[in-house]
Amino acid sequence: MIVAANKVVKMHYSVMDNDGNSIDNSFGGEPLHFIIGTGYLISGLENALQGKQPGDTLSVKVEPDEGYGERHDNLMQAVPKSMFEGMEIEVGMQFRASTDDGDQSVMIIDIQDEEVIVDGNNPLAGITLNFDVEILEVRDATEEELTHGHVHGEGGCGCGHDH
Repeated sequence: MIVAANKVVKMHYSVMDNDGNSIDNSFGGEPLHFIIGTGYLISGLENALQGKQPGDTLSVKVEPDEGYGERHDNLMQAVPKSMFEGMEIEVGMQFRASTDDGDQSVMIIDIQDEEVIVDGNNPLAGITLNFDVEILEVRDATEEELTHGHVHGEGGCGCGHDH
């Protein structure tokens, strides 16, 4: 069976930036399960998997426009430190922030005397991603999985839908 829309794919992957720094790696751990066509993966990786089958290994270079997008400097801003009063804050912490465009994830990138600098870019924005993938299994998604938009494990999914 080959990878196509509405197929469940089970795979191992590793991903590095262009400098060879490891970003994520599932080898030696739990493989990733997902349904093709649900937007779970970035488009550059999902497109590269089309037509592949179990046992295939591939290396995929994904540029930012097919990954997490380019960085936008206007998504970085300084906010008053008083907004975090009573909280232990440190660089690297992530928060949900309400913006004019709705809720957005922001990360603290710098803490100054009176201000905290937050960045609303995805941490992987602007980075070329280099994936090594091993496809372990491909199967049809069940009707239930397609309705919910995600893979169910043994004994259902615990997602809160009535089954």
